[in-house]
Amino acid sequence: MYIQYTMDQLCLPMDLEEDIPLNHLVRVVNEAVNKLDDAIFDAAYPGGGRDSYHPKMLTKVIIYAYTQRVYASRQIAKAVRENIMFMWIAGRQRPDFRTINRFRSERIKDVLEAVFTAVLQFLADENYVQLENYFVDGTKIEANANRYTFVWGKAVVKHKAKLQEKVQTLFATIEETEKQEEKTHGSGDLRELGEASQMTSEKLELAVKQLEARLQEKPKNKPLKKAVRTLRKDFLPRLQKYEAHEEVLGNRNSYSKTDKDATFMRMKEDHMRNGQLKPGYNVQMGTENQFILGYSVHQRPTDTRCLIPHLEKVKSQLGKLPSTVIADAGYGGEENYDYLERNETEAIVKYSTYHREKSKGWQKDISKIDNWTYDAEQDTWTCAAGQTLVFRRVSKEKTESGYEIEYRHYRSASCEGCPLKPQCTKAQGNREVKVSLNYVRLKNQAREKLRSEEGYKLAVRRMIEPEPVFGDIKNNRGFKRFLLRGLPKVSLEVGWLSLAHNLLKKAAINAKSKGVKHRQVA
Repeated sequence: MYIQYTMDQLCLPMDLEEDIPLNHLVRVVNEAVNKLDDAIFDAAYPGGGRDSYHPKMLTKVIIYAYTQRVYASRQIAKAVRENIMFMWIAGRQRPDFRTINRFRSERIKDVLEAVFTAVLQFLADENYVQLENYFVDGTKIEANANRYTFVWGKAVVKHKAKLQEKVQTLFATIEETEKQEEKTHGSGDLRELGEASQMTSEKLELAVKQLEARLQEKPKNKPLKKAVRTLRKDFLPRLQKYEAHEEVLGNRNSYSKTDKDATFMRMKEDHMRNGQLKPGYNVQMGTENQFILGYSVHQRPTDTRCLIPHLEKVKSQLGKLPSTVIADAGYGGEENYDYLERNETEAIVKYSTYHREKSKGWQKDISKIDNWTYDAEQDTWTCAAGQTLVFRRVSKEKTESGYEIEYRHYRSASCEGCPLKPQCTKAQGNREVKVSLNYVRLKNQAREKLRSEEGYKLAVRRMIEPEPVFGDIKNNRGFKRFLLRGLPKVSLEVGWLSLAHNLLKKAAINAKSKGVKHRQVA
């Protein structure tokens, strides 16, 4: 009546591998990590102490866990004890969650990029990627930080300025009441400290010590005693706090108190739909055939300034840059174009006005110098009304990264009486323009490449390259918020995600190709 059922009988085979399908993803992970040279992990294990778990075993376990949407170290440790796939790939060993977390976020910090590069080389050797066309884009992922414990750069500057005004006012009051004491304090008196253009905590500390020395001479001076107490207990700690905030902020405009490396950014995943800023990181990835070729994590919300640091990291990993970089308008700019040209990399990168230039409104707008004529020999511009704008002077500006842009200024001889002036400019005098000729040249090159047949194909293909990868990571595998804190550990998480994604993609392609072969045979 029933199939015989007993839990006391020993069953064969006892090898777990017998229960794992031949084309299972766990075998792909196992095969890829087994190809790694053991010497890659030497930097993570200086030696000494008790024997460690084999780094290949832990690497396999974590990569496979990330492919299965298991990210928490306790959940990974539980799977190693209970899940047959994890048990097999771990060789029936049972590392606890502390060991897994320590390996993932600390032990392998100097090794993971080498592991990623080695796996990428395996994919290239098997013709999954060619490392030629590099499609780059960015996405923002929320940090593991409190959304409401924030520090804003503008607020710090504002409060610090108000505090310095109060300090200077207090010093002026003290000096007014104790003018007779000025001569005894030499050149470093309080008035000079109070009138300093930038009051630092070190200067304020020195001033407080001088006041405390005066107070020793006149212990019954109540106004002086009150001033010293206010400076020591209130003003000095507040100024030290503001300086600490500025040091953490650096060039950023905000940070989270619970993850000081995280910057507040506007996320697409806005469940409240109110445009609320959240602490997060800007993750840059480059793909080919939807395999991740390179990754980097940035604290800057905008993509423009992330391209060069990202490509520098890719260059250090691969030894060279891909032959062609394809990106959207968020990356277009003189500094980025110039960097790609100097590195002999073809740039299929749109600039901010690329699509607007195709509209009739833009082409008929006589105020745009794109619709004017430039004479390179005479170094002049001719506007729509036929007026010639001659060269006047040169100015230079430096970007935040230190890149210098040279602008040439041109001015019309006379715009008085011109019937087209209301459409050309709102300025009262003659029309003047500021132009970077280098940027004009680079934009023309980019426009020509984008409108070529090959450039157009790559620009269209970009739409199905990085974005599906981000969608797979965020939606299919549910990774919308980092588990670790701090830029170094967050970068490691992105590395694990990238490894898991590439092996998932490889397994999917293998399964699809084998399915096609089976159908053809049938």
